[in-house]
Amino acid sequence: MPSLRKGSIESDLTKLDKVFAGVDEVGRGCLAGPVYAAVVIMPYAKVRRLRSDRKSLIRDSKTLSSAQRAKIVPYIQELAEEWHIASASVAEIERLGIMKANFLAMRRAINKCDTFIDTLLVDGKLAVPAYNGHQMTVVKGDALCFSIAAASILAKEARDLYMLNQASRYPGYGFENHVGYGTPQHLDMIEKHGICQLHRRNFAPIKNIAPSVPTEIQPALF
Repeated sequence: MPSLRKGSIESDLTKLDKVFAGVDEVGRGCLAGPVYAAVVIMPYAKVRRLRSDRKSLIRDSKTLSSAQRAKIVPYIQELAEEWHIASASVAEIERLGIMKANFLAMRRAINKCDTFIDTLLVDGKLAVPAYNGHQMTVVKGDALCFSIAAASILAKEARDLYMLNQASRYPGYGFENHVGYGTPQHLDMIEKHGICQLHRRNFAPIKNIAPSVPTEIQPALF
């Protein structure tokens, strides 16, 4: 079976006159903070007309610098017919587990859409549970579908901003640098200060530390 080229799935759906949306999440592997998801309805015809240097920036958010993401976000928002962002809180991650919380954030974003979606393009192998519309799972979807990559970028930007704002509320953890991921700096700060309300107590190594502060639901920006 020949390998897919980027945009080929969206091109095929466009030829069938189907409305499609890409959905993706960020923050699943973090030790602290909510998980964010975004959905983007972005016509492929508009993407094709985008300048090549801008089109090349619509890719997996993890491969982009903060400056690159800031550059491409306005173009994604301009191209998209709809885009929405949602989150699931630390308390929900602890209560439901990360995968269910991840899908909860996705459904919250999808439910904000006014446009009927013929096909939902989902990054990864797993379909979104409790979503009744047609779905297509795409392994490495943020490398193969512009709309999934765009969702990844918008979710990443929103989550990073949230964690940056939380850094002033919980100083000493370096949230403005690692945004909750388990970096050496973050682990050192946990060892030094203990955990705070942003930490996910059901994640290792957090769950091995006696929580000194009860987790509360953190307000998200979306």
